[in-house]
Amino acid sequence: MSGVRSGVRQISKSFAGRRAFATAKPSSIFSPLDTFSARHIGPDAHEASSMLATLGFDSMEKFIGEAVPPKIRVSTAAVDSIPALSESELHARAKELAGQNKPFKSYIGMGYHCAVVPPVILRNVMENPEWYTPYTPYQPEVAQGRLESLVNYQTMVTSLTSMDIANASLLDEATAAAEGMVMSFVSAAQKKKTFLVDSGVLPQTLAVLRTRAKGFGIHILVRDAMAALSDPSIQSDICGVLVQYPDVDGQIKNFGDWPNPCTLSAVWLSPWRMGADIVLGNSARFGVPAGYGGPHGAFFAVTDKLKRKMPGRLIGRSRDATGKPAYRLALQTREQHIRREKATSNICTSQALLANMAAMYAVYHGPTVFLKSVEAFGYKATNDSFFDTLTLDVTNAADTADAVHAASTAVGINLRQVDEKSVGVTFDESVTPSDLVALINVFASAASQSPISITCDPLDLQRTSGYLPHPVFNKHHSETEMLRYIHHLASKDIGLVHSMIPLGSCTMKLNSTSSMIPLTWPDFSAVHPFAPYDQVEGYHVVIKELEADLCKITGFHSASLQPNSGAAGEYAGLCVIRAYHESRGEAHRDICLIPLSAHGTNPASAVMAGLKVVSVKVLADGNLDLVDLKTKAEQYKDKLAAFMITYPSTFGVFEHGVQDACKIIHDNGGQVYLDGANLNAQIGLTNPATCGGDVCHMNLHKTFAIPHGGGGPGVGPICVAEHLAPFLPSHPYMHDVGDRAMNASLHLRYKNENGKVAHELLIDLAEFEKSGLKRIPFVWVSDADMVYQDYGFHPPTCSWPISTCMLIEPTESETLEEIDRFCDAMIQIRKEAEDIITGKQPKDNNLLKNAPHPPFEEWNRPYSRQTAAYPLPWLHEKKFWPSVSRIDDAFGDLNLICDCPSVEELASA
Repeated sequence: MSGVRSGVRQISKSFAGRRAFATAKPSSIFSPLDTFSARHIGPDAHEASSMLATLGFDSMEKFIGEAVPPKIRVSTAAVDSIPALSESELHARAKELAGQNKPFKSYIGMGYHCAVVPPVILRNVMENPEWYTPYTPYQPEVAQGRLESLVNYQTMVTSLTSMDIANASLLDEATAAAEGMVMSFVSAAQKKKTFLVDSGVLPQTLAVLRTRAKGFGIHILVRDAMAALSDPSIQSDICGVLVQYPDVDGQIKNFGDWPNPCTLSAVWLSPWRMGADIVLGNSARFGVPAGYGGPHGAFFAVTDKLKRKMPGRLIGRSRDATGKPAYRLALQTREQHIRREKATSNICTSQALLANMAAMYAVYHGPTVFLKSVEAFGYKATNDSFFDTLTLDVTNAADTADAVHAASTAVGINLRQVDEKSVGVTFDESVTPSDLVALINVFASAASQSPISITCDPLDLQRTSGYLPHPVFNKHHSETEMLRYIHHLASKDIGLVHSMIPLGSCTMKLNSTSSMIPLTWPDFSAVHPFAPYDQVEGYHVVIKELEADLCKITGFHSASLQPNSGAAGEYAGLCVIRAYHESRGEAHRDICLIPLSAHGTNPASAVMAGLKVVSVKVLADGNLDLVDLKTKAEQYKDKLAAFMITYPSTFGVFEHGVQDACKIIHDNGGQVYLDGANLNAQIGLTNPATCGGDVCHMNLHKTFAIPHGGGGPGVGPICVAEHLAPFLPSHPYMHDVGDRAMNASLHLRYKNENGKVAHELLIDLAEFEKSGLKRIPFVWVSDADMVYQDYGFHPPTCSWPISTCMLIEPTESETLEEIDRFCDAMIQIRKEAEDIITGKQPKDNNLLKNAPHPPFEEWNRPYSRQTAAYPLPWLHEKKFWPSVSRIDDAFGDLNLICDCPSVEELASA
């Protein structure tokens, strides 16, 4: 399903690669401003020549020749064979493909619903670059808006589930269930390995559970949960139980008095928890459109005792340097690049954009009128209790379920066919009174009864029980107030609407408006993933063309769009490798070699796939130690499964020995997983297949400008060589290369023999240890990290992958002027550091130690307010103010508060 599920996220990428369609016109007739590259790539030809000249080159080809090893260079023919469209051609192509979809009114359910997105949220959040361009809120001082909204989301989840604490969303519901299973497994007092799944759980959830369980050695037992828990022989080995509430057929079972000898993981939409330890589900009912299957951010809530084991991101309240309350990512030591192979989850992202939409949304439902009407035609509900889903026995009123489906298809309605005797109907907030009448008359027609005409007051269908008493949920009910609240939060965050985001390891380029527009068209966004093929032909064209394009770009044979994040792509690729070995009778191969220069989530992904991680050394110049690699590959040759390598490396260099490294692995029976997180540096120059890889994933939010959304959605499809193609997952049912000449003032840690880097560069600040500025680990780096905010920039990636370094990565959407502004800021920050070294500024009370400087703070500094606020002249014209000063991380972790202020808290404040 996720191959389809990823379609909406990739749609504009496929459009951008097509010209041969009926309405196309020769691109020569279009204005130069109607070409995508002219609008999207920042530097023009003159600026590019100027940049090259500054570095001593008269052509881009000569420059690239010193950065990229000649032996891995490829012809651009494959990439060039993907023709570009102008923006007007793209729009026409999108309309054409949208017209090939037929979004019927869907009552299929199965975990996917037709959400109504309030226009004020659609226009001002989902379609607003202030919300979809910011980076993950690792830098909380310039991310207070999104953090507050995500706390609203967490509070909404805990209020509706009556649980103690919730995270800031996970990738999807099935993944959340798998994370809950692993939590149950590792939390079990004894080494219990059976995970009980109730037979009413959604099939897509069960499929993901089966895959994830294999890597941990967990046995999945699918039974009626109530009956199974009465069997002592089963109880003795159960580490957890997953039930769905209501279940796939709409039945509401009372689990309140069941035996509970173990951790219970429950999926439900209920404000009462019945002894559950974990409650999870998806946000499709909270204003997130169906989108042919997603993404839909999952909610995940737990009891207090499990809060420090909960996967994903958690937003907490702390305080800044002045004592002002401030939000931040709590318990960040759980991040997988820190825990590496000790992590039990590789989740390093969330669905922040969708969670932010859900946090501003409320819903109502109403299936009761429908049931009373169809019972009069002779139909019976097979579930005696229900919430939003009914399963109907149709044999008494029609020959088979086919008759009902024929009647529904004739009027543009999709139902779920359970079997030849039963159909399923799922309601959501998009069902209007006229929709209800049309649906009832489908059953009237199938039963040869006269059509009816009824009226229904939507107010009768609204929920009346109390929930969400917090002030934030009770004072923004007019569109005016909601609009102002949305923009108030956005004003606290740095995004690409303000300045470049220079951080490394995650390419933060602009998401072009032209490619974003089709995402919210109903012909794409309102399509159910289980819709019949003849209703989704446009989507299938998109998927087929995108897979073909990704194969051309990577040099591989086949692709899968199923993984919905980079980390999920890593995991999927390793599962493909394991399946390949198993098919050859070599299931014992379980060693994965990973160099220290690999991407951060690689070790955690390997462990989740059931592999044992062996680290490979890196030389002093940052290159992979081929001698150590060869030694370990030969040592483990009988058990070697995989080698994971990031290329260019996380240190930002095209290593010459990549093909030699891959050959070493192949010679010893292993497969090469080439992490595609840095694929944007490869396109048109080389590709993973030429480098020697067997499988790679691609972070499309990096390379292809999928919206980052402040921490999600991400997407990570995989491509594989031909021999791995049979093991791909199935349905369960132009780019700047180089550096700016900064070596005179800041130390460039790694570069190749020509002094060049790839798409990103590591600036090492270790030299400041000698100056007495670094008294404890990370202090100098964190100071430099903070001071960028005073210049209106999001800080670079700091302290990773090396604790003393900043990782910087410009993108092609930034102009020379913007890059020069950033370089000027770096130079000025270096001067500020020099003032501390020479004694012009105190070592403990200076511009760096006190950064960032928000407005209205009390002033008692040895430097002027003017110097702190406007260190460079252009800031007088364009200044982004952090809304809080430096946040106290330790205080927040020791005093964990992860929900909205209550009425009492606000009153006392």
